Amino acid sequence: MTTDQGHELRNICLTLTYDGTDFHGWQWQPGLPTIQESVEEALARIIGERADVYGSGRTDAGVHALGQVANFRTSCRIPWQNLVKALNDALPPAVRVKEAREVAEEFHARYDARSKTYRYRILQTPICSPFLWRFVWHYPYPLDHKRMAAAAKLVEGEHDFTSFAACSGVVPLAPGGQIPPLQPDPRPPAPDPRSSVRTIFSSRLLARPQTSMLIYEVRGSGFVHHMVRNIVGTLIEVGRGKLAPSDMLRILEARDRTLAGPTAPASGLCLVRVEY
Repeated sequence: MTTDQGHELRNICLTLTYDGTDFHGWQWQPGLPTIQESVEEALARIIGERADVYGSGRTDAGVHALGQVANFRTSCRIPWQNLVKALNDALPPAVRVKEAREVAEEFHARYDARSKTYRYRILQTPICSPFLWRFVWHYPYPLDHKRMAAAAKLVEGEHDFTSFAACSGVVPLAPGGQIPPLQPDPRPPAPDPRSSVRTIFSSRLLARPQTSMLIYEVRGSGFVHHMVRNIVGTLIEVGRGKLAPSDMLRILEARDRTLAGPTAPASGLCLVRVEY
């Protein structure tokens, strides 16, 4: 691909890590600090031109990343090996570039991603260290870890995760699997019931008694909005004895957000890696 001036465009892939506490998520928002905006502004200062940066996904406000992947195209001749230092000098301290490399022209960080791994940390000490509070959910109450681990395994496989999405609103299917017709009033079209279908390759809860830390790690083909945080909130309800482990399947099958647990705080969630 070339520019109007005949310069060849290069496609650069970045691997980023960030503390999302003080940002309103990845995606650019008018008047609010975001990761995407920070990276694009830093790039503009370095390469002397605007570049649209495409992330592998939109982490929410307050969510962190160890291995967010993004790409952008540029006609700038700066060696990609030098971009890491240059970007880290220009970025705020809460955002770091771990790696930069040139990739094939057709590569896209979002559309080429095959799986993502998220990790959620729950701290159960009576007092939360000031050096940890930005990166955990402090929950100093008793939980049955074995019940939670059993429940976590049940979300593996392909499911409709509407019950764990940010909002519901899916119209029940009529006999034969068809969406029933809307009544003659000005309601918006019913959402496609397949839109919340995802495949989870692994889902596990790990207890770390020496640090009083519970770690939920999940790897999947993709995730709907708030999905991991809503699963964690539901696992907490299982650990409290308010739900049985088997209720995870009942909640999944119901496709009803009101049956699942509360949304866990953003502070404990981290995008660990993206695979291509």
